[in-house]
Amino acid sequence: MKIIGIGKNYVNNLSEMPEGEVTPVIFTKPDSSLLENDADLELPAFSDDVWYEVELAFRIGKVCKNATEEDALSYVDALALSNDLTAKDVLKQSREPKKGPWALAKGFDGATPISAFLPITDFPDLKNINFSMTVNGEETQKGNSSLMITSLEKLITYVSAIMTLNPGDILLSGTPATGASKVNSGDHMIGYLEGKQMFSTKVK
Repeated sequence: MKIIGIGKNYVNNLSEMPEGEVTPVIFTKPDSSLLENDADLELPAFSDDVWYEVELAFRIGKVCKNATEEDALSYVDALALSNDLTAKDVLKQSREPKKGPWALAKGFDGATPISAFLPITDFPDLKNINFSMTVNGEETQKGNSSLMITSLEKLITYVSAIMTLNPGDILLSGTPATGASKVNSGDHMIGYLEGKQMFSTKVK
């Protein structure tokens, strides 16, 4: 399975929504980056600047190639809450000289804490899903899926025109426009979906 993410996909409010088509910034993460079952996070030794980004994660339920916006959502069977961790210092080193890939900055072991998946049928309106995260008991990020620049339908359509999406593949749909920050040893990150706790990650 593969994990596909999108960069800079949220606005703070609808008045900031860009006009016209926006080309998504797509990146991939290996399945070895998944951190499941509320396991503790061990920060990577190669980075001193790992940041958290809480995100909605959508799971593909059947083979998807060349989806249309009209049928795109029929390929999604479940929803989870994830944390797209990024080694910002590594990302900066990669991007600045040669506009290099994001893989090392986002693909290290444990870089994708994720909750259990819930059936997509539990969410009647995918354009109105509330999610948030607290760090050490304080809310740091809060978002709603209505603020996505590239909608889930458009994301699936765009990606599936380039690569086949297989059952079990995960689409990370972006983090709220504000609130992402550095992860520190001893932190306790808790993610919420519609007010329900979904993941709990303690940092070693």
